[in-house]
Amino acid sequence: MKGLRFQAGATVPAFSLCLLLAAYALAADAPRKPATVKTPLGLLPLVWPADNPYSPEKVELGRYLYFDPRLSADGSVSCASCHSPKYAFTDGAPVSTGIRGQKGGRSAPTVINRAYSLAQFWDGRAPTLEAQALGPMVNPIEMGNGDHFSVVDRLKGIAGYREMFQKAFGSEEITIQKAGMAIATFERTVLSGNSAYDRYKAGQKNAMTASQIRGMGVFFDKAKCDQCHEGINFTTNMYANIGVGTDKPEPDVGRFAVTKDPKDWGAFKTPTLRDIDRTAPYMHDGSLKTLEEVVDIYDKGGVKNRNLEAKMKPLHLTDQDKKDLVAFLKALNGEGWQQIKAPERFPQ
Repeated sequence: MKGLRFQAGATVPAFSLCLLLAAYALAADAPRKPATVKTPLGLLPLVWPADNPYSPEKVELGRYLYFDPRLSADGSVSCASCHSPKYAFTDGAPVSTGIRGQKGGRSAPTVINRAYSLAQFWDGRAPTLEAQALGPMVNPIEMGNGDHFSVVDRLKGIAGYREMFQKAFGSEEITIQKAGMAIATFERTVLSGNSAYDRYKAGQKNAMTASQIRGMGVFFDKAKCDQCHEGINFTTNMYANIGVGTDKPEPDVGRFAVTKDPKDWGAFKTPTLRDIDRTAPYMHDGSLKTLEEVVDIYDKGGVKNRNLEAKMKPLHLTDQDKKDLVAFLKALNGEGWQQIKAPERFPQ
């Protein structure tokens, strides 16, 4: 994809530019509240949806709902069960475990920097974070509720939540839409920046090691990883088939299940690389345990299949290139989410 060149000489990928302009166009219609969430070095200011603007009360309500297992049918699973701060907002497992110990078919992606993402889930079936927050509640494998009405009834029976909804939305009325809005608002505050890479780019030339600096060259120049992992969040937010899992007897069809477009068969959303060192195992199926294994897959040009992404070509990296590239990926470990903790007590 060709970039657009500005007077200062910097080249911005066209897709990223369109995304940025669209986000700020939405922000123009939003109520003019002061944005009190400070973003770490390396990130853009947060843009809040016009129909779900920021408030600290909404963030706090969302935090409680996010960690509260009472949103599941038997009180055993919360959003944090699969997206825990302990594992950089994943669960550290190949696939997630839901209600009654049931195993899902995909790895839990991190919540970190979801404020900068577009459609949600590996296959992009949820158009917003608000929509994504509601999906697992009625998934029989995840939180197991038969419908959203049961979740709302449960919340309505908790006086403490009625008070929190009043503070967040100006009314004690509890709806599933408001619950999703609160959770999404909280999730937009789960941020990662101020990494060694960010500090290096800001002029602190000793922020990265010699190996990481070499690896940055491999990333951007030799391997051209930024064709898909671009911008401040190291993702185009698009979908690609790199072949992982396509050689299984019944492969996951990925994005195809949503669009029914043959070009999307086996394609999955390109994840952020922020804190990638902390979110193993990797890929949509959690089949790769280490970053070294991930680099090897890309070096080989992916797994051949009928719909392999055209950009996937053998890279012919040396052993040193691979070590340096992994070192650079570790330089993307950031700060901003570590202070988020589960509530000590939940509303009663």
